[in-house]
Amino acid sequence: MIEHIEPDPDNPPPIPLSSAVRVGRLLFVSGQVSTEPGVGIVADTFDGEFHRTIRNVEQILAAAGATLRDVVQVRAFLRDEEARPRFNELYAQTFQPPYPARTTVGNHFSFIQVEIDCVAVLPDGADPTV
Repeated sequence: MIEHIEPDPDNPPPIPLSSAVRVGRLLFVSGQVSTEPGVGIVADTFDGEFHRTIRNVEQILAAAGATLRDVVQVRAFLRDEEARPRFNELYAQTFQPPYPARTTVGNHFSFIQVEIDCVAVLPDGADPTV
């Protein structure tokens, strides 16, 4: 069974996608960026955008009954390849060893510095809040 997860069903994404899709115990979280509800994309420093993006990922995970500890795979897209060392520092502060599998690539977005999507394995008995 496929289930679509929205952390705030009254405020769905402004583009045609599901915030996350649950298939069994797997949760596929769509790419998240530095956004605020009711505001949209928020440009900031790299650190600010990273933290806001992670907060958005955490909200989606929580809506499905999961946390960052349940993430098994991350894909990160960086506007500036020179930000990779700082990204690695922030990533190591955010995720705990053993770290999830990860792919990090450059992107060509002019309006965001980082985008992150992930796959999580939901804990036994995880009960989505939506």
